[in-house]
Amino acid sequence: MASPTSQVSDDDFREILAQTRHFVRTAVVPREPEILAEDKVPDDLRDQAKKMGLFGYAIPQEWGGLGLNIAQDVELAMELGYTCLALRSMFGTNNGIAGQVLVGFGTDEQKARWLEPIASGEVVASFALTEPGAGSNPSGLRTKAVRDGQSWVINGRKQYITNAPVANLFIVFARTRPADENGPGIAVFLVPADTPGVEVGVKDAKMGQEGAWTSDVNFTDVRVGDDTLIGGSEDIGYRAAMTSLARGRIHIAALAVGSAQRALDESVAYAATATQGGTPIGNFQLVQAMLADQQTGVMAGRALVRDAAHKWVNSEDRRIAPSVAKLFCTEMAGNVADLAVQVHGGAGYMRGVPVERIYREVRLLRLYEGTSEIQRLIVGGGLVKEAQRKA
Repeated sequence: MASPTSQVSDDDFREILAQTRHFVRTAVVPREPEILAEDKVPDDLRDQAKKMGLFGYAIPQEWGGLGLNIAQDVELAMELGYTCLALRSMFGTNNGIAGQVLVGFGTDEQKARWLEPIASGEVVASFALTEPGAGSNPSGLRTKAVRDGQSWVINGRKQYITNAPVANLFIVFARTRPADENGPGIAVFLVPADTPGVEVGVKDAKMGQEGAWTSDVNFTDVRVGDDTLIGGSEDIGYRAAMTSLARGRIHIAALAVGSAQRALDESVAYAATATQGGTPIGNFQLVQAMLADQQTGVMAGRALVRDAAHKWVNSEDRRIAPSVAKLFCTEMAGNVADLAVQVHGGAGYMRGVPVERIYREVRLLRLYEGTSEIQRLIVGGGLVKEAQRKA
């Protein structure tokens, strides 16, 4: 894997963080109703994000990115989570689960070919792992890649693929053989979206996260060269998926904290001004108790995310801590959003009120990049295995 050491000084990062916070709160937040109504992030906001380097903030500087490590990534993610999650989704796969596969496992030639256009936003990379029968656990993959001379032929169907409708490049996981003593038999390929046989389905209609597009992707006799096999090995795919997902879980946890902070801020502002019988509802102790529970969750989540990111950077824990952070923070965000609706009363159930959007948006965070149930299995199983190893 690439070195976790940051390429950005603390002073430079503070400036990046301040610019991102300003962009989110002054340019994006006022246009949230437009994003929801149009189911699209406006082109001018996309262009501004490109100019700020957000499409490649986690890509190393030698390939045109900003070079933030995961400890800095989570600080940025907490700011990005403060508004519609569609904003982050535009460039999330470039920096995260798709881009990190290339950064960590690609050959020098593959990195040279793809990482600069990914970092600039010229190319949108999409992570094609999930299938109808294989979601949080990729060992159930059915998509197949068969060697044919100097080529590979890929057949299969992927589901719920983020950014698929606008992707230029798919990072495709496929089984090359049944799992055996030599490895899991899962490879990962670079498949340009315009390759013959690649068919992107209609945009999914989801509960929330308007503007963040997903769809099915079908691969029918898709032929790609040997040079598209990431890392040049048939058995890199499973490890690449697990490593990329684990890192991504810390990022998702940070996003959840950002969304929860927004829900808390909206709740406090409403409680301070909305009245019941002429008295601000924030003066009522039961409302104060809900605000206290929200604040406690947000602060605990923020501390946990920072700790998990620190452990990743120091190579201290890259398995259990990411799952702990994602499990706690995404569940916490759901609870905080639910309380936010409760604080708002009937107003919280109305479209156009921020907490109604947040309530729907954060529900997905407990599902993708590994469900809460999968995180519990990783954490519990990991603890038992560690104890057995020491025994």
